[in-house]
Amino acid sequence: MTETFQFNIKATDGKARRGTVSMPRGEIRTPAFMPVGTVGTVKAMYLDQVRDLGADIILGNTYHLMLRPGPERVARLGGLHELIRWPYPILTDSGGFQVMSLAGLRKLDEKGVTFKSHVDGALHHMSPERSIEIQGLLDSDIQMQLDECVRLPAEPSDIERAMEMSLRWADRCKTAFGDQPGKAMFGIVQGGDVPALRVRSAQALSGLDLKGYAIGGLAVGEPQAVMLDMLDITCPELPVEKPRYLMGVGTPDDILKSVARGIDMFDCVMPTRAGRHGLAFTRRGRVNLRNARHAEDTRPLDDQSACPASRDYSRAYLHHLVRADESLGGMLLTWNNLAYYQELMAGIRTAIEEGRYAAFMEETQEEWRQGDLAPL
Repeated sequence: MTETFQFNIKATDGKARRGTVSMPRGEIRTPAFMPVGTVGTVKAMYLDQVRDLGADIILGNTYHLMLRPGPERVARLGGLHELIRWPYPILTDSGGFQVMSLAGLRKLDEKGVTFKSHVDGALHHMSPERSIEIQGLLDSDIQMQLDECVRLPAEPSDIERAMEMSLRWADRCKTAFGDQPGKAMFGIVQGGDVPALRVRSAQALSGLDLKGYAIGGLAVGEPQAVMLDMLDITCPELPVEKPRYLMGVGTPDDILKSVARGIDMFDCVMPTRAGRHGLAFTRRGRVNLRNARHAEDTRPLDDQSACPASRDYSRAYLHHLVRADESLGGMLLTWNNLAYYQELMAGIRTAIEEGRYAAFMEETQEEWRQGDLAPL
């Protein structure tokens, strides 16, 4: 741990980077996957479990936490870390994506965005300054600028307008954030699927000399090939010595290919959401526990896993829990999924250190291609 925010690259293999983000509340081993703790909880998990699986940092959502329990209340209760009993780093997103995707009636202008809560219809206003203020009240360690995220496909003119607005908001967020040596504010590269706009956004944000940079507006409906093309274009425009965070991504395959392009940090609701709906991620690929083929299968999901949910419970029992809509089914499969993601990240980090990342990618993908165990 350090008193200031620091990022050190320890090894590289091609464009893949193995590093460490050091902060007062702990170290983040990169490449890192951040479990999503939207409203102060990683759904269906105890945070002690999340930590034991290898997570160094979790994500909280500014939009949801501002609606309930409210940032001022969280501050009075000692901050988000104290409230949820997670003394390690927390990253909060700006709330912008959720405002655009979840809120009811909304009006966006240079000042910010006015929107109706999806919870009770109450009217709220979020400016860049208010977004940073909320994140400060939550006491998060890495705070994101407010941005406008456009879903793809979209007209280039709409993408450009949102990107330029986001750049102006980034400058205002930097001013509002001020000088906080032990914390960081990240800018967010926008530009949709337009290469020139991605380059312009990345270059302008680099000029602000922020502590880290995120790539937003991807995994919002475009094919994986488009996302990867945008990473190929964007990453070279970002400072080598600063961490790079690909927001909202993704599948294990997305992560493997994005690390190969120089991404250091990821978050996604996929492992937790999939677990609650009966889908398991394993080293043999995805396994749908709703399928009848598992009804009398006494084998575990993965007898080589260190996670009890993966190793110690039969597929037959997991199938029963899922089909019976029992909460324990979602809990066990979420546990399995987050374990798999953290095992994948640990394997990625080791492979980069050993200079064999390309081979690791191929071995991992080949195991997925072989598929799940044959039915009994």
